[in-house]
Amino acid sequence: MLRYFHDNDLVSICDKQPENWEDAIRISCENLIDKSIINDTYVEEVIAAVQTYGPYIVIVPGVAMPHSTAKSDGVFGTAIAFTKFKDKVYFEAENEEKQAKLFFTLAAKNPDEHMTNIANLSDLLMTDGVIEALENIETMLDFENLLQT
Repeated sequence: MLRYFHDNDLVSICDKQPENWEDAIRISCENLIDKSIINDTYVEEVIAAVQTYGPYIVIVPGVAMPHSTAKSDGVFGTAIAFTKFKDKVYFEAENEEKQAKLFFTLAAKNPDEHMTNIANLSDLLMTDGVIEALENIETMLDFENLLQT
């Protein structure tokens, strides 16, 4: 799956720190917007969902999976984008359980593709050492070197 992110130009190693989690979600959606997979409507739906339901998108400490429903009018394709922030983004002030540096932003045209995205991402994240390796990358070259291991 790491190769998928690379080959589809869906990797962003972000040097600038977002002002807050809303800004982080917007940044994590940029590659999907640039490829016309989603639009701003979807981005705002993701943010609204977190505001309504809390930081459910932080699936484990350090990893966020921004997404909204599979029935969004703002989704035109199916993809997952990877964004790595230099520093932790807190969804709840100073709560280490609700922070992330790694954002895997999902977009899907229908519920089946949404579930496939989640299953594929789950397989990746359950691979021993992959989260730690991704947290330690600082450049695109680091990401590409990770592909070789």
